[in-house]
Amino acid sequence: MFKRGNRMLKQRNNAQSIRMPVITAFCIVICVLVWVLYRESGEKSDSFSGVIKENLNSFSSSVKLDPTVEFRNGTDLIWQIPDSPKAVLFLAHGCNGKAANFWDRSPKCLNCVGLPEERLIVLSALARRFAVLAVSSAGRCWSMEDERLIVKDIIEWWVVKQKLQSLPLVALGASSGGYFVSVLATDLRFSSITIMIAEGLFDRMDIPKSYPPTLFVHMPKDKTRRLKIERYLTLLKGEGIDVAEVKCVEFALSPNLLADRIPGLDLATSVKLYSLFQEKGFIDTKGFMRNDGRAIQWKPALKERDVVLLDKSIADHIQEEMNLAFAYHEMTSLQSEKIFNWFETHMS
Repeated sequence: MFKRGNRMLKQRNNAQSIRMPVITAFCIVICVLVWVLYRESGEKSDSFSGVIKENLNSFSSSVKLDPTVEFRNGTDLIWQIPDSPKAVLFLAHGCNGKAANFWDRSPKCLNCVGLPEERLIVLSALARRFAVLAVSSAGRCWSMEDERLIVKDIIEWWVVKQKLQSLPLVALGASSGGYFVSVLATDLRFSSITIMIAEGLFDRMDIPKSYPPTLFVHMPKDKTRRLKIERYLTLLKGEGIDVAEVKCVEFALSPNLLADRIPGLDLATSVKLYSLFQEKGFIDTKGFMRNDGRAIQWKPALKERDVVLLDKSIADHIQEEMNLAFAYHEMTSLQSEKIFNWFETHMS
């Protein structure tokens, strides 16, 4: 009887000893799956203060947008030079963009738009004593061949005209502008470049050993682009080029966010818009966008609820911030500190 009981006890212990590793392995698999799903769905930030570092009061009163507008080689160029500049920044907009998006409308620039992210990038540049030059593409998007020589000529002419040729030259391009900058970097000697929400055209060109250090600022929710950037990071590293990436995650809207980030939009309207987005299900219970702002029928909803925008052009500003919060494909100033740190650490 004792032997039988002892044998049953051993069998039970053996079963338990087998079961525990199985349970442990199962738990590990579940954890890995949860991590993968979390990663694939795109990281989120519940912390408003942890993601939004800049607002309208982030810059000293001495930093103001004061552009000069010129026309050369069939296109617009807009620029601003701070006191004692230490570098020159060339900005390339995305499709449907223009140089005028980077500065507020003013008597000096009646066609300027001042989109929230673009203007904050310029303010960040000026605060760091970067002279800023933006050029408009000839068409809806940049032409990778026809406009290269035109823009190269404009930049070189302007730098000499402003007597800035002794300063480091850097570039930032977003979307179509990012592709354009990736190619332009083979024609001009940039100290470093930033390619935003674009992977560049590195599979279509010869990469010289002198190619500048390259920072990719992207939104991992765009899986196709993320995978290409991962491949190009490896490719450029293999060529001995200094590269890095900055990942931009989605964040929750708040009742005051639009008022904080868009000049001319008052807090009362911002609160109304947030409530409307909640009511229509455009955002979830935590304030995260359910879809890209371009895909949401929020403008008809404004008319339906009789929410009046005193400045109709501000709708584009609102949509840009919605796109940014969704974090799939949009110009972003939220990573300006990392971008300008990258530029400054690669100046020669």
